[in-house]
Amino acid sequence: MDNPHAFDHQLIEDMKNKESYDYECRDLSTHSLKVMNELRKMSQLCDVTLIIGSKKLFVHRLVLAATSQYFHRMFLGEMKESREDTITLNDVDEDAMETLIDFAYTSRLHITITNVQNLMAAASIFMFPTAVHACAMFLAGQLHTTNCLGIRSFAEDHMSQSLVKKADDYFRNHFMDAVKSDEFLHLSANTLGKLIDSDDLNIRSEEAVYDAVMLWTNYDAPTRSKHLPDLLCHIRLPHIPTNCLTSKIESNDFIRNSLKCRDLIDEAKNFHLLPEQFSRLKLDRFRPRKSTCGQLFAIGGRGAVGEPFKSVECYDFRNNEWTDGADMISCRRHVGVSCLDGKLYAVGGHDGTQHLNTVERYDPAKRTWSLVASMKTLRRGIAVGVLGGPLYAVGGLDDVNCYRTVERYDPDSDEWTEVASLRTPRGGVGVATLGKFLYAVGGNDGSASLNTVERYDPHVDKWTEVTLMSKRRAGVGLAPLNGYLYAVGGFDDASPLNTVERYDPAVDKWTFVSEMHHPRGGVGLCTMGGYLFAVGGHDGKSYLNSAEMYHPEGDRWEMIASMKVCRAGAGVVVCPLPSVTMPGSL
Repeated sequence: MDNPHAFDHQLIEDMKNKESYDYECRDLSTHSLKVMNELRKMSQLCDVTLIIGSKKLFVHRLVLAATSQYFHRMFLGEMKESREDTITLNDVDEDAMETLIDFAYTSRLHITITNVQNLMAAASIFMFPTAVHACAMFLAGQLHTTNCLGIRSFAEDHMSQSLVKKADDYFRNHFMDAVKSDEFLHLSANTLGKLIDSDDLNIRSEEAVYDAVMLWTNYDAPTRSKHLPDLLCHIRLPHIPTNCLTSKIESNDFIRNSLKCRDLIDEAKNFHLLPEQFSRLKLDRFRPRKSTCGQLFAIGGRGAVGEPFKSVECYDFRNNEWTDGADMISCRRHVGVSCLDGKLYAVGGHDGTQHLNTVERYDPAKRTWSLVASMKTLRRGIAVGVLGGPLYAVGGLDDVNCYRTVERYDPDSDEWTEVASLRTPRGGVGVATLGKFLYAVGGNDGSASLNTVERYDPHVDKWTEVTLMSKRRAGVGLAPLNGYLYAVGGFDDASPLNTVERYDPAVDKWTFVSEMHHPRGGVGLCTMGGYLFAVGGHDGKSYLNSAEMYHPEGDRWEMIASMKVCRAGAGVVVCPLPSVTMPGSL
């Protein structure tokens, strides 16, 4: 507290020539509590005695009522204790309660590994919310694969939802090791179902979730096998390979003897035959988890300084963050990219000096780029797609020409050959595969942006026009999702667009869906995990590093983490994660 004999010269200056002044002693409350605590220790002016086990604690009603909701209600309500001088508290650890009383007077709480559970239990019962929160934070710092589920159970018992969530997140993040703990084997079926239902489960394959469920079931099979039908609903069975479904899961005796389980297995096998039909159903089990749906790459492009990039950024869906990838060999803007047989291809573009026909291939397992055979034509604004095995490079332009030509790459022979040309020249075209066709959408024919659309049938080597889009779009993003084709952003002849159109091949019709948050010309677009991702572009004023994710169920766009670098004309593509054995496999 302020020394009453020492003047604060700044305060004196502030008070000069004023008729009034509002003085505040900032440490008065701390000093007052300190005095109350000293009085408590000497049993002076205390107005109630708490008996807890063998301890007698002399306290002030006012102090306890100010820090504990339980005592506030007791002393101010109609409970008989409000009129008694001595109150006995049962079923509470006396040392924990004494620590909480000290906390009420000193604002200091001594938490240790040995006292935290008793302390949090007492704080929960007697409603010291600040103490409960402090204990929860301490336990959050102790989370480990061997104790996270036990801490979760304790937090649930004491209604600490923040600690339950923290423990859930820890378990899901360390799933492969946490399921080996004894605590995992003692989960209730309901809690197990909640934990494995999450999109954020950190696994490398969905089979690991099935293995964990069977590990739990077999621990007490006679009692637990009845829960398998419900638990299987939380496993993304459609994303387990067919050979595993048939040879391993379908042959399990418990599953074979359950009609509901067999139906789920049949559904998963049918998904492999008709994925687009099933993916339109709004069920989580048809969508891969974030950790298994691959990795998104933003490759090359250009930013505000004008020079093209060789840099690459990678998006981690589960953690919503971008990291640096391995640089390409060449700088490339308006580059075409695609994924074929688990490897990325960067095709053509412009390196800041000249147009390119060179092609680079990226191996995610080795994190290296290497050159493969070059195309026949130098071009930027090209788009690339995979259809039935080969890679197709479609359209593009240089400083003189806008191209109709299409080249096909065979990775086995490392050769490019020409196939049927587009009906219309298209630079800045969008290309994507839907069903048995390759679609080319929008672009610029050398004089104007286009709203025309054509599709390629490799069996007859022919392009055929389909229904026009409502908007002209050059530098458009194009990607398939749930049996539809989405055309996103791009430039019309006047400005960049934030509008989005969806094509339904069953009725040959385009319809508008929700607009993006930002206009994006030269946007990169891809599909991952049942969502669309629109990355970078130009909004008419500046290059963008922002990115958005489209939720088809709610027809809405959500902003996600931004890239480190602003990019337009970048190639955006998803590649499966390398096939490696995870540490701690079951």
